[in-house]
Amino acid sequence: MPPYSFTRLRLYKLQRVGLAGCLVFASPAPAAEPEKVLSLPATEIIDTASDSAPIELHAPATTGSRLNLTPLETPASISSLGDAQIHERNNATVQDAVTRSPGITFIGTPGNGGTALSARGFTEHSSTMQLYDGTRLYVGAGTVTFPVDTWSVERIDILRGPASVLYGEGATGAVINTVPKKPFEGEIRNRVRMGYGSDDRRQAALDSGGSLSDSLSYRFNLNRQASNGWVDRGDSKSLAISGALRWEASDDLRFTLSHDHGDQEPQRYFGTPLVDSRYRESLRERNYNVDNATVQYNDQSTRLVTDWAISDSLSASNQLYFLKTQRRWRNAETYSWQPGDVVERSDFISIKHTQEQIGDRQTFTLQHSLFGLDSRTLVGADYNSVRFARKHDFGNTLSDSVPLGQSGGGSYISDDPYRSREGNRARQFSLFAENRTQLTERLALVTGVRRDHVHLDRDDLVEDTRSDRSLTGNNWRAGLVFSVTEDLALYGQYATSTEGVGNLLTLSPGQQQWDLSTARQTEIGIKQQFFDNRGEWTLAAYHIVKKKLLSTDPANPTVQQQVGQQSSDGIEASLELRLPYAVQLSANAALVRAEYDEFASGLNDFQGNRPVNVPHRSANLWLSKDFAEPFSVGAGARYVGSRYADNANRVSVPSYTVVDANVDWHLQKDLTLGLQVNNLLDRQYATTTSNNGKQWYLGEPRSLFVTADYRF
Repeated sequence: MPPYSFTRLRLYKLQRVGLAGCLVFASPAPAAEPEKVLSLPATEIIDTASDSAPIELHAPATTGSRLNLTPLETPASISSLGDAQIHERNNATVQDAVTRSPGITFIGTPGNGGTALSARGFTEHSSTMQLYDGTRLYVGAGTVTFPVDTWSVERIDILRGPASVLYGEGATGAVINTVPKKPFEGEIRNRVRMGYGSDDRRQAALDSGGSLSDSLSYRFNLNRQASNGWVDRGDSKSLAISGALRWEASDDLRFTLSHDHGDQEPQRYFGTPLVDSRYRESLRERNYNVDNATVQYNDQSTRLVTDWAISDSLSASNQLYFLKTQRRWRNAETYSWQPGDVVERSDFISIKHTQEQIGDRQTFTLQHSLFGLDSRTLVGADYNSVRFARKHDFGNTLSDSVPLGQSGGGSYISDDPYRSREGNRARQFSLFAENRTQLTERLALVTGVRRDHVHLDRDDLVEDTRSDRSLTGNNWRAGLVFSVTEDLALYGQYATSTEGVGNLLTLSPGQQQWDLSTARQTEIGIKQQFFDNRGEWTLAAYHIVKKKLLSTDPANPTVQQQVGQQSSDGIEASLELRLPYAVQLSANAALVRAEYDEFASGLNDFQGNRPVNVPHRSANLWLSKDFAEPFSVGAGARYVGSRYADNANRVSVPSYTVVDANVDWHLQKDLTLGLQVNNLLDRQYATTTSNNGKQWYLGEPRSLFVTADYRF
């Protein structure tokens, strides 16, 4: 049977299982009081002729809970960014957008797909989970590259702190959920954007949606971008296509079929070497990679969502999904300055990843009475199967040298065969439940439990050996929310999470013997909407402890033990305010004290040191104003404190502040011309490092981008 026929067969069987589950639970339930009646999840009617309003504390944010709670009802720190906020602040990527929220900083490199983040003292994809439309993107070898850009994004939800009780292994620092634009009912509306800017950056995009009939609606998005890049030989291009069809089969039953496709060839830039441990500004545009370097990402996502209001008090939702990703690298990735102004290039690496993930998630939500108290309960199950294959030539030991004052060039070299090395599989099954019970008129208890079972199979295709391991994670959370008024809430929460000692799909036989790392968090906070719903502020304080880190035995450096521990304490605050005279203010700040409580590597003891890529302080500010009818302007600053580039805390990376600005001219009702200026002050700074801090990944220089948006 062809592989794609096999995949379609599995999709069909899983969907039958999910829908059969809905039917089994479709028995009559007691009628609810009118105020408790459930309906299908609310669908926002998107008017492409006017951007959506900012997300507020009273609007449901599904990432913090599957019970359709608002941030004021959720005992956790949650931020939501609507598409208007995303685009008004010059955010071309999801990472640009989320790092304008409290405590999230960017640490992306080509090796992690350019998408890795730091949150609450924990870093990389193993601790900052990324979802697409509520579905986890399983990380095969440290790379997540979807979605491609923000054009097709309706909103981005950020849940801070341990969230394994909701989404499984790998969510200690934060969860980022990107929600794509959905079909909507009504007249068909279209939006076209053309853009051109610095470094020959080009964009052509389309957003179209509306009703095709009384019961059928659609959404279609296309975005093509390209650039010559700000470093030598820095060409890049991307194509993102997404489409969705929604069929309202009845007042109680709805099906949504969607597909997303992304192709990326990002800038083949792996950083700038320091010269005698110092950054040299004249090297800003140098690219020391080889001429025939390759970085390519291809992503596909297909989802079928079924929403069913079985009765006034019982509803069901099923999501059947298929994800496929392909990665290709061929680069010289490490650059070291040598006396005589020579750059030694090493780590010539050629890799290809292919990963397929198929899964199904079924949930049931019941509005009921618990000991005479109003209560809402959700129960569900999640199953997915992942296949991961890797080819590479990791044994490559060659190196060469190029002049420091020139860009690299030359051809890729290798003394190791490029061939298939691994064929790995993971099967995961989870059962989970959530409940919200109104204890008194003002006090609510929110709880959740989850059990994950993951079975890993690893095939070493070179040695022809096989290994396997089953891992189990049990997580829970409990939180209280006290509503002082309908616009002011205090909360406290205790939550747990689990993580692998590495990416589960690529654990070596030796790493498979270790248990999952565990983490726990205590958090308290306050949230308020005020000033006639024109302002909102939040404040959160937390303490997180993560245990079972791999640490070297001090008595025998050749032996590893799972005894390490890391902790973090922090405070996060945010303010959103709509002021008179059409002025909008957005500000946030975060302080975090993260350290290794117990951690050793070789003969080095790093106890008391701060983890790599974790700033002590970060902050964001954005101010915008509308001038009468034709003009609107905005400007903002992003600050990230200094970080360490090594566990010994001997190599530091300076703090940076980047200022961005934009101007929109509403030439006609349906035509807007825009100007975006990024890095207005042309600061030179590093977002992250490699090569033990001797190689900096630099931020983009000042750039201009002009856009024309037409709606019809």
